[in-house]
Amino acid sequence: MVYNAPAHKRHKMMAAPLSSELAAQKGAKTLPVRKGDTVRILRGDNKGFEGKVSRVDLKAYRIYMEGLTREKVDGTNIFLGVHPSKVQIRTLNLDDKYRKETILGRKTAPAKKAAKAKPAAKAKAAKKQTEEKEAAPEKVAEEASEEGGQ
Repeated sequence: MVYNAPAHKRHKMMAAPLSSELAAQKGAKTLPVRKGDTVRILRGDNKGFEGKVSRVDLKAYRIYMEGLTREKVDGTNIFLGVHPSKVQIRTLNLDDKYRKETILGRKTAPAKKAAKAKPAAKAKAAKKQTEEKEAAPEKVAEEASEEGGQ
């Protein structure tokens, strides 16, 4: 399923958690990693390494960072691939206007509105239930008097 996924789903699977400052600022916990983002590795041998994303490989589900290389036996350097779930996004690349609109527009506004609306709705529902409970004995008494009067 994962390796047969279409490109639009692969992009979503390339999401990484945001740093606590970014998460509070942007109103989202995770976002897909893109070229130009600065990330910090949280797991593995290179834990603590921070660098800029130079390439995102959707086919292999790996990101490649500037400066994160290893030397092969023949002496050439190759970039090491890291899975996006093992990194944390420190800064976002907002050069793309569509990404900027998505992050700044949709992510912050609905989350705050939904959080404020829920407690009010719960209070209304609880008030309605108590009113119905109080009115129930009165209705029973009215029905009993109507049956007895007929």
